[in-house]
Amino acid sequence: RTFPNFSNFVFRSLFRPFFSMPRSTDRRKQRKAYFCAPSHVRRILMSTRLSRDQRAKYNVRSLPIRKDDEVKVKRGIFKGREGKIICVYRKKMVVHVDRITREKANGAVVQIGINASNLEITRPKLDKHRREILERRNKSKAQDGKAGKITEKDVAMQDVD
Repeated sequence: RTFPNFSNFVFRSLFRPFFSMPRSTDRRKQRKAYFCAPSHVRRILMSTRLSRDQRAKYNVRSLPIRKDDEVKVKRGIFKGREGKIICVYRKKMVVHVDRITREKANGAVVQIGINASNLEITRPKLDKHRREILERRNKSKAQDGKAGKITEKDVAMQDVD
C-alpha cells in the first residue's frame, strides 16, 4: 500500500502539545510518527532519566540526551557499565557510549548503539542552554509543586461559602 506525503499531517497530528486535540491511538499511525519523526522531535524522543542524586539536585526527572553526558547503562547486556556519550545518532535513534564496543570478524572495532531509554544520566554536560532548561523546568516545578495536593486548609476553605 502506498501513502501520499503524510509528513506534515503526522507531525501536526501526533506531536502537538498533549493538552490540545486528541492524538490518534492507532498503533500504525503511532509507529509511522515515531519512525518518520524529524530531527528536532527525535531529540525529545531520545530523552533519558537522570540518576536519583541528579534528580534531587535539579528537581528534574529527565533530559534530552546529548554528547559529553556521563551515563550508566541500566538495561541489556552492558548493564552496569558507565561511560561518556561520544555520539547521539538521531537518524538511527541510538547513542554511542565510550568503551562500549565490539570487535568485528576482520578485527575492526565498532561502537554499539544503545537506545537512550536504557541509559541513565549520572552527570549532565552543563552549558548555557542546558542550564536554562534546568532552571526553567525547576521554576515551573517549584510553582506547581503543590498543585495536585489537597491539604486540610483547602478542605476547610471549601466550607466557607
